[in-house]
Amino acid sequence: MTASHSDSLVVLFGATAGAYGAKLGSDERELILLVWQVVDLQNKKVGTLHKSLVKADNLDLSDQCREVSGLTPEGLGKAEPLDRVLQQFSQLVSSDLKVLGRSSYTLCSDGQLLIRQVLHPETSKKNYLLSDCFYSFYDLRKEFHTCYPSSAAVKDQTIKTMAEYLGLGTDEAEEDFGVWQVKTMVAIIFSMLSEDHIFAEPETVKHKYETGPCSKSETVDSETVIRARGLPWQSSDQDIARFFKGLNIAKGGVALCLNSQGRRNGEALVRFVNSEQRDLALERHKHHMGSRYIEVYKATGEEFLKIAGGTSNEVAQFLSKENQVIIRMRGLPFTATQEDVLGFLGPECPVTGGKEGLLFVKYPDGRPTGDAFVLFSCEEYAQNALKKHKEILGKRYIELFRSTAAEVQQVLNRYMSTPLIPTLPTPIIPVIPPPYTIATGSVRDCVRLRGLPYTAGIDDILEFMGDATGDIKPHGVHMVLNQQGRPSGDAFIQMKSADKAFMVAQKCHKKMMKDRYVEVFQCSGEEMNFVLMGGTLNRSGLSPPPCKLPCLSPPAAYAAFQTAAVIPAEAAALYQPQALLPSTRTPQASAAAPPTVTYYPAQAAQLYMNYTAYYPSPPVSPTTVGYIAAPPGAVAAAATATHTPILPQPGALVRMQGLPYNTGMKEILSFFQGYQLQADSILMLYNFSGQPSGEALVTFPSLDLAKQAVAERNGQLLGSHCVQLYLV
Repeated sequence: MTASHSDSLVVLFGATAGAYGAKLGSDERELILLVWQVVDLQNKKVGTLHKSLVKADNLDLSDQCREVSGLTPEGLGKAEPLDRVLQQFSQLVSSDLKVLGRSSYTLCSDGQLLIRQVLHPETSKKNYLLSDCFYSFYDLRKEFHTCYPSSAAVKDQTIKTMAEYLGLGTDEAEEDFGVWQVKTMVAIIFSMLSEDHIFAEPETVKHKYETGPCSKSETVDSETVIRARGLPWQSSDQDIARFFKGLNIAKGGVALCLNSQGRRNGEALVRFVNSEQRDLALERHKHHMGSRYIEVYKATGEEFLKIAGGTSNEVAQFLSKENQVIIRMRGLPFTATQEDVLGFLGPECPVTGGKEGLLFVKYPDGRPTGDAFVLFSCEEYAQNALKKHKEILGKRYIELFRSTAAEVQQVLNRYMSTPLIPTLPTPIIPVIPPPYTIATGSVRDCVRLRGLPYTAGIDDILEFMGDATGDIKPHGVHMVLNQQGRPSGDAFIQMKSADKAFMVAQKCHKKMMKDRYVEVFQCSGEEMNFVLMGGTLNRSGLSPPPCKLPCLSPPAAYAAFQTAAVIPAEAAALYQPQALLPSTRTPQASAAAPPTVTYYPAQAAQLYMNYTAYYPSPPVSPTTVGYIAAPPGAVAAAATATHTPILPQPGALVRMQGLPYNTGMKEILSFFQGYQLQADSILMLYNFSGQPSGEALVTFPSLDLAKQAVAERNGQLLGSHCVQLYLV
């Protein structure tokens, strides 16, 4: 219902069981009050003022709500639920319009929050259908500032400040909560009409998210982009759009991030139509998607283009068909043709454009990767296709998932810009001169920092430690880097004593660094070494690195840069130090070093800059094997070392104990049949001699599935062994 056809306004005010004012809706609390009144713009008349309490699922009111509104749980317990109140709203508004002789209306609210941050998110979660009138509204604050340019900025306006600017009465105690607000808003509107103000351009809420391609040549404003973290692995772009319901996402503005194996990593970049919408999105930090809370942070346009942008004409042509549902197929036989795929999908889910609606993903030399993307014109056809998940084509079962335009770009970019066999840089074997060796032993004189911001550096950690900085051992800060050489969010710090480590852990645990809280745990040098060299540290104790030669073979290869770190010249030539170190640290050759090595002295100002990088092995699948080169001196020693699958992706971990020693991934997949596991979700654990330990770590797609697996499969037989399962 557009403004050009509206001859009335419905002034609307509401409150939730939680925060009030500028924080309305930021705490996910439910609506408990709606007050409204119809205003005839032409005749300057008003209809009946209506006040309706709303019965929330959770009647626990915040202290601020009780104080401001005067409402009680007992009173709300007798009210109608939200869906009934919305029905009454439509009926009463229609009745009032007939009395006034009017036929159309547009909502008018005090700011954006009630419509965008309360009504749309709550009705979306409860699967209520909002009428069209809630997708167009006037923001009284913006209209007021347009009419009175000398008034306060829009973000500083309130009903009270607008009334005071016009000299209207502001005694709220004379009326019930909500009634005064609506009456005052009506008086403000009449004052604006006397100034010949015209309500012409309403705010709009998009009915649905529009998909579309994004080119790397586009300019994306960094003030419009956020990063959402903690998403369920199966989330689609539509799920994310639903999480941000009420806010306007730009066309093609949802980019799901993929990990190094091409799987979704639980993060997404979202681009909004303007900075105002982005700022409202940031207020949904730690709101819930199902049972999981989602973290929302600022991001940049450059980050969005890196994920969503593409340059391929083939991809652009494939994505040029708008409003299509994209499905990703994975595990196709390498000999599969377009006819094979169309035959597999069948007549019940016709592909848009036939063969033109198929896009096979290939390596740079033209070999197929086993992935393809398919376009469907409607949700019904896409759902029919998804029912074929794990059905057989040839001799292989095929996985089908909902996908996005950004995922198409990422997958194509990844395969077209990487080597045919994924490899990592040559491992760097550290030679650490005394007395600055990394600590060992069982004395708990170290602390582990987990959850650091990815932008955090040494200076940030020292500031975070505060007065305890003086108790850090020289060269005692070890930042853990991921396989791309970027910070992983973890760091280890060696303290001067176990007491100092204990005090730091007590003082700094869950203390904020920038916009994240950091977990701080006391640990020993032995535990620190285990983690740095590929093991895991959890409630069940230590799991050794899954390799025979932790210093020489993946996945436990790591680099430790000390005050006098000595690196083989061959490795130094292949592996540039800038990939790991900040630009302020420049390598310099030393004349004192032997001719076969390159010597990197530390600068005097960098007392605690000891970087340690942990590199997991490259992705391994049943059809792909990755190899990592080693320095010449280590080739013979590492010749017998075998690769293990990459460490499980972040998720719900289950520890298996009591496995037969000859157990392989196939047996574990069969043991957990029906739980949506992949081969790279399993990590076999080994003892110090490199033999199977009878244990494994398994990553499940969700915590619920992990709990279900433990409940249903714990104590079951695998071969002749009774297998014990524990949540990690």
